[in-house]
Amino acid sequence: MEALKARLIAVKDGISRRSTLIKAIDYMLERWQGLTVFLDDGRLEPDTNTVERSIRPIAIGKKNSLFSGDEGGGETWAILASLLNTAKLNGLDPEAYLVDVLERMVSGATKANQLHELLAWNWKAAPEAEKRAAA
Repeated sequence: MEALKARLIAVKDGISRRSTLIKAIDYMLERWQGLTVFLDDGRLEPDTNTVERSIRPIAIGKKNSLFSGDEGGGETWAILASLLNTAKLNGLDPEAYLVDVLERMVSGATKANQLHELLAWNWKAAPEAEKRAAA
């Protein structure tokens, strides 16, 4: 990747500032860190295919949010859809996950400074949620 970056810089020096090619090269170089972050973190993929597949149902169903009542309802729908899809991506039963998380929040079992524990990638089912998921 460093060789590619060096080549882009070298090519950039030899073309007109008004060229559309230089605009494309500048665009790429300005975003270089984000473009190459997958090289430093093995959990990341170099493309967005997985994410695009996971949000496809949301994109297809977004017309439903037109009838959510108002902007607040649409935002709530988007948050819920995001939570459910994140649970699926982490191999969880979305219903068991959501029920358990809401119960923990409402009951006060999870404090405000512990909410990170309820994120799908950190979540560990309470015994009751495990029983519901197994049933």
